[in-house]
Amino acid sequence: MAEKRDYYEVLGLSKGASDDEIKKAFRKMAKQYHPDLHPDDKECEARFKEVNEAYEVLSDADKKARYDQYGHAGVDPNFGAGGGFGGGFGGFDDIGDIFSSIFGGGFGGSSRTNRNGPRQGERIVTGVSITFEEAAFGCTKEIQVSRIENCDECHGSGCAEGTTAEVCSQWHGSGMIYTQQRAAFGVMQSQAECPSCRGKGKIIHQPCQRCKGNGLIRHNKKLTVTIPSGIDDGQSINLHGQGHAGRNGGGNGDLYVTVSIEPHEHFSRDGNAVFYEMPISFVQAALGAELQVPTLDGLVKYTIPEGTQTGSVFRLRGKGIPNLRGGGRGDQYVTVSVVTPTKLSHEQKELLRKLGELSGEENEEPRNPFKKHKKK
Repeated sequence: MAEKRDYYEVLGLSKGASDDEIKKAFRKMAKQYHPDLHPDDKECEARFKEVNEAYEVLSDADKKARYDQYGHAGVDPNFGAGGGFGGGFGGFDDIGDIFSSIFGGGFGGSSRTNRNGPRQGERIVTGVSITFEEAAFGCTKEIQVSRIENCDECHGSGCAEGTTAEVCSQWHGSGMIYTQQRAAFGVMQSQAECPSCRGKGKIIHQPCQRCKGNGLIRHNKKLTVTIPSGIDDGQSINLHGQGHAGRNGGGNGDLYVTVSIEPHEHFSRDGNAVFYEMPISFVQAALGAELQVPTLDGLVKYTIPEGTQTGSVFRLRGKGIPNLRGGGRGDQYVTVSVVTPTKLSHEQKELLRKLGELSGEENEEPRNPFKKHKKK
């Protein structure tokens, strides 16, 4: 198995990056490698999963702190007896156990890692693409994931029907053989995989034909995901227990579904705020007008004052994106763009000239601001 890359390197960041930098880098790379944009591209799919895994750790303050201190081992649920470093040293009895787990040797500790004990299943990371409106108001999506499940014939035992596995006699089914030797530092401990059970801690004499004694099979599963209203691009939904199956009675991992929002033809958003550019005519800008403004809820009326200029912004309260955790909605900001009339008739041109004369405008050559003027 290839060694995992540094999570900061995966996102193109340096260690110590801020939360905002992590979020921006994730959004950029998640869009770049999203499976919907690269169908049947296994390399992009792998990069997408790698980016999601990095963000899942670095966006969590607790996991990020453990990763910064211990690296991948600090956030690996299968590392050590208890999984990770949560609470002291995550199930290690003493510092000797840590060195024993990492280097395969002992420093005076007598603890044994039972490789036949319960192991939690790995997480699955996938993505789903939704529309702008679906992100605003929520929806349900059906996704298909390929996950490892307990064999439906042997129910995860790996044994043929009517048979059971024999616990390996070496070291009470731990799957390892341990040796100790006294040294100047104390008792040195080493370990090796048991050749009888090949590290599994049990011996299957009649394996299940469906899973070949593995106890697990890969299966394509259809799942329904509920997308909450207000979700933003790049955010993930955690489906607890929907990841890969665990071993030896360990629980399933989780399924993380990362949302990718399709661009809208007219609207854009930043957080809960929605932005829209409204074209208006010269007459509407000069005299003021009651406009029909498009929003996510349909057309709403808004009156602009006379003399409105291009670039003017007005706000429609409560017409933005619903807050993800409840408590109202954001606002919509409308930027006015005055459209200059084209293909004017002779009569229209004369009226505009008349307007210019009445406004005191002169049809003279504009002054060149870069021209040097003689000093008096």
